[in-house]
Amino acid sequence: MYNITKKVIDQLSYEIIGAAIEVHKQMGPGLLESVYHACMKEELAYREINFTSETNIPVIYRGVDIDALLRCDLFVENLIVVELKAVEKTLPIHEAQVITYMKLLKTPKSIIINFNVTNIVKEGYKSFVSEYYRDLPEF
Repeated sequence: MYNITKKVIDQLSYEIIGAAIEVHKQMGPGLLESVYHACMKEELAYREINFTSETNIPVIYRGVDIDALLRCDLFVENLIVVELKAVEKTLPIHEAQVITYMKLLKTPKSIIINFNVTNIVKEGYKSFVSEYYRDLPEF
């Protein structure tokens, strides 16, 4: 295992966005989220990036484990929550969702990727960091 630093997280983010760009280049916009999800799983596996799909997110309320059936689309290297969308526009509720998932999983970063755009880099993704990221060393 490697030391977790901001540089490691940023490089992993770069690789995830690169995978999304490749999927978007191959598939284009206008498909269902489930298609992009399947393609992203293939692309991440091809790039030998460890991830889990449809990861259960634990919800603890007042010390009780609540069976809330929360799942994030992709959980990359147990460090980055990735939520995939195929919508006209991402909304504040989507941002709140990934920020909450990041908090519940105690991860340093999350990314929303929307495939229903013309250009992933310019308009198709948004990332967020938590206090766990801010507390990491730079290198």
